[in-house]
Amino acid sequence: MKSIMVINGPNLNMLGIREPGVYGPQSLEEINSLILEETSDLDVEIEFVQTNHEGEIIDEIQAAYYDVRDGIVINAGAYTHYSYAIRDAIASVKMPFVEVHLSDISAREPFRRVSVIEDVCVAQISGLGYKGYVRAIEVLAKGTEEENNG
Repeated sequence: MKSIMVINGPNLNMLGIREPGVYGPQSLEEINSLILEETSDLDVEIEFVQTNHEGEIIDEIQAAYYDVRDGIVINAGAYTHYSYAIRDAIASVKMPFVEVHLSDISAREPFRRVSVIEDVCVAQISGLGYKGYVRAIEVLAKGTEEENNG
């Protein structure tokens, strides 16, 4: 059984309230339940983490390394666009990461089109809503992508 962590960053605890036209109507708890339902046929154990704090994201990445996780799905929220500290944390551990965004960041404001973590992740999935998380877990569970650059 593979062990996968799903990390959600700042403001994702406000899903369902925050701009549902952009991010969808489901709360984070509802999304997590949908993810578990739709990945139940995979041989995976999933742990969910949400924090609004950059350092806590880094702590979770490092803990996942020491706990020998098989991969991480990360939606770093706004940190995606400027957190070199999170990028360095991803690059420092030898495990695959898949970057996920509920909305299509390539079609959003210019500052949201930049991802400083994309090059240290095996894949970026954007614009599929909660199904992006499901696809990311499938990628990690099946090992269908190349290994992490980190």
